[in-house]
Amino acid sequence: MILAALALAAAAQVTPPAPVPETEEGRAAACQATVRRSPQEALAVANRWQAAGGGLLARQCVGLAYAALEQWTNAATIYEQAAQEAQRASDSRAPDFWVQAGNAWLAGGDPARALLALDTALSLQGITPELQGEVHLDRARAFVAQGDPARARENLDRALELVPRDPMVWYLSAALALRQDDIARARTDIARARQMAANDPDVMLLAGTIAGRAGDMAEAERLYRQVADRFPDSDAGRAAAASLQTARDVETPAPH
Repeated sequence: MILAALALAAAAQVTPPAPVPETEEGRAAACQATVRRSPQEALAVANRWQAAGGGLLARQCVGLAYAALEQWTNAATIYEQAAQEAQRASDSRAPDFWVQAGNAWLAGGDPARALLALDTALSLQGITPELQGEVHLDRARAFVAQGDPARARENLDRALELVPRDPMVWYLSAALALRQDDIARARTDIARARQMAANDPDVMLLAGTIAGRAGDMAEAERLYRQVADRFPDSDAGRAAAASLQTARDVETPAPH
């Protein structure tokens, strides 16, 4: 019936008004769908919703729209406001909002503000072990950004204890080990990541890089070629293709 009504409206060159979901959860779902389609439109919708008395879900959608537009400071600020509002209301979503704020600060290049938000999330009662693990992962990323690999390692090891089934933790642990020239640990940890996310192009790319650093150039080339062939339009695919081209340039002697 809805499709028929839309077709009739289109035939009559009349644009029907968008239905307004009756529940806050329905409005949130609709707003998030709009974020995926048009972040700028979603921002306008979410701001109107918030101005009309929308609560935490309205703030969250404003933050999602800002994040989709890569306006990280605005996104982080909105998430922090939502987190503070949730804390005042003893709402169990407060830790999640602090984590979202921390990730927005980190994406915006401010690891110090990210750590403040993430530490606040960890301090709250009711934070689940799973979310604690994700917070430690994000804290590790912030410490890497600050040039503090030792504290990054402490947080990654804690994350591995809390969320051992998250391939991203093993991936980041392998990447950090590679930065610290701990090739043995890098190989062990990337192998765990590949067990859980065998077809992830970033995991495959890092596995190739680690294989190359370990001296296994054949395996490195094999993995790079897989990433370049299967994911040519991804950042990982482009990086793999560039590495393969560099290797070919090195092997091909310049004409005299």
